[in-house]
Amino acid sequence: MGTMTSGPVTVFGGTGFLGRRIVKCLAATGCDVRVGVRHPERASFRAGGIGRDGGDRREDGNSHDAGNGRIEVVRADVWDEPTVARAVEGATSVINTVGHYVEKRGATFDAIHGQGAQHVARQAKEAGAARLIHISGLGADPGSGSPYVRARGIGENLVREAFDGVTILRPSVIFGPGDAFVNKLAAMGRKAPVLPIFGMGGTRLQPVFVGDVADACARILADPGTQGRVYELGGPQVYAYRDLVRLVLDRAGARTALVPVPFLVWDVLACALALLPNPPLTRDQVTLMKEDNVVGREALGLGNLGIRPVLLEEALPDCIPDW
Repeated sequence: MGTMTSGPVTVFGGTGFLGRRIVKCLAATGCDVRVGVRHPERASFRAGGIGRDGGDRREDGNSHDAGNGRIEVVRADVWDEPTVARAVEGATSVINTVGHYVEKRGATFDAIHGQGAQHVARQAKEAGAARLIHISGLGADPGSGSPYVRARGIGENLVREAFDGVTILRPSVIFGPGDAFVNKLAAMGRKAPVLPIFGMGGTRLQPVFVGDVADACARILADPGTQGRVYELGGPQVYAYRDLVRLVLDRAGARTALVPVPFLVWDVLACALALLPNPPLTRDQVTLMKEDNVVGREALGLGNLGIRPVLLEEALPDCIPDW
């Protein structure tokens, strides 16, 4: 891997599932990292940081050394542009990992994936940052009927307009220790004798390991030739949804029966649950499960960055707690 850009890297959303792994990866290369989050006092480094094993270390203060690089946590909200400007001041590179799957109050898809992403790109440009990595998602399309997918696509366009040479990453479903995908499936399977699945479970997914996505960010910042490119990040194996669920349940030791449920039923259920303050299922999530989520045949991917992707089966023992 080449030489990392000098100066601090600002990571927005750096305390999220993916963001934390990116911060750890960058710090391990000797990079100083500034983590921009809305509530620094609630951050998982909160008063501490990420250990070499990825676990939390609790300390007093808002910055610490991790690996060879230093981590600093600052307040920043992608919707509040002045706070974004302060977070990127002096940064040579910026990574935006902020994203939501469920809209809450003012945190709409348009606000976060669209205007929020534009604020980050615009301020990164104003600050003179040499590099910007924007984390999007597979299938991002400004013409999509899904508000989530559409906002992702619009966000990509806004970011390109604001920052020439931005590198865009479109990961598939991300898995790893502490994720909200594999762990959620395992938890549900262990509690219920029957688990409903979307349609016949034929939707194809290409889950990618969180560490591979973080590694991709580090390699991209170290290689000027990646500027202006789009990378679609998926694992080495494509799974039908039902097979993926079965694989996770078997690893969790759950003898759960899978019951196909038509998408129409899921749509009706999601509409009913939308009345709740924090619905466990949304229409957008149902819509996403109707389309394959796999890397395009001609797309640049992990292999172009010199990364051998981790197979889901290899990581499952570390992803599913032995309850």
